[in-house]
Amino acid sequence: MSTTGFQVRDTSLGWQREVAEETIRGHGVIAAEYFDEGCSRPLPWRERPAAAMLLADADRLDRGFDAIVVGEYERAFYGDQFAAVMAMLSKRGVQMWLPETRGPVDVDSPVHQAIMMLLGSQSRREVLRARHRVMATMHTQSCVQGRFLGGRPPYGYRLADAGPHPNPAHARWGRRLHRLEPEPATAPWVRWMFEQRATGRSVAGIARELNERGVPCPSSVDRDRNRHRTGHEWIVRTVVGILENRRYTGRQVWNRHGARTNAPTDHRGPTRPTAAQGLAESSKVTHSPLVDEATFLAIQGMRAARPTNQGRTRTYTLAGLVECWRDPVD
Repeated sequence: MSTTGFQVRDTSLGWQREVAEETIRGHGVIAAEYFDEGCSRPLPWRERPAAAMLLADADRLDRGFDAIVVGEYERAFYGDQFAAVMAMLSKRGVQMWLPETRGPVDVDSPVHQAIMMLLGSQSRREVLRARHRVMATMHTQSCVQGRFLGGRPPYGYRLADAGPHPNPAHARWGRRLHRLEPEPATAPWVRWMFEQRATGRSVAGIARELNERGVPCPSSVDRDRNRHRTGHEWIVRTVVGILENRRYTGRQVWNRHGARTNAPTDHRGPTRPTAAQGLAESSKVTHSPLVDEATFLAIQGMRAARPTNQGRTRTYTLAGLVECWRDPVD
């Protein structure tokens, strides 16, 4: 099963074993079970603990089994994985039994070849369709409904009850919606950061003063949600993340970072996704803003003004628009 938080192991394993037993009834018995939990089907077998153990056991002369029966093809294989696994097992003299073939798979049978192609395409289609539905639904819930879709609340906010879940079944189970509201202790510091940046102050200077004043950083304020972070001081990257987060304008934002595999890049590295690339932003204000829209837009891409020896600052018309170019051959 691919998830552990939304599936029950005994239930999932139970019905798959029932199908497997029905497939081999009258031909043999189940000698061992290999059941992966929390592994997505696109993962190769050697990257799934139980599947990798199965392949290792198949190499042993005293393995205790001569065939593998799969309860459901879509739980075991994705795309063209079946052909690769089948080739490894065939070399070891191990058969593959499937419910769809009502027995062992014959790789030389045109009928079985067609069934395997169909099942492989169906498995891939199921994943793509589920992914598309989930992504499209979450995009709509963010843009149209302005719904908070989970995760850690941004620094300066905390979660507040927003009423019963709009899905009647979920509401009957007691599930509630949440919204963001300013956190009294940290929200003023977020406002202060935007105010300081709007005056042209450097991000490094802002981070330095926060540390000097002993202001708790995000990982220190909420240890339960930031156990993976060990730092207890403000760093430039943390301040930049706050100053670039549109949630502080009062609008709900989803998929701000995007999928790593699809993140657009340029010569300077990964860039933020745009609306056309999946970024979702609510059409209306959904929670109390900590910065006004004009100030937020004004500081995006701003560079700190460095004083000259005379104490004055210079403004360059083409700053940020012209880049030095180097011949890639050099």
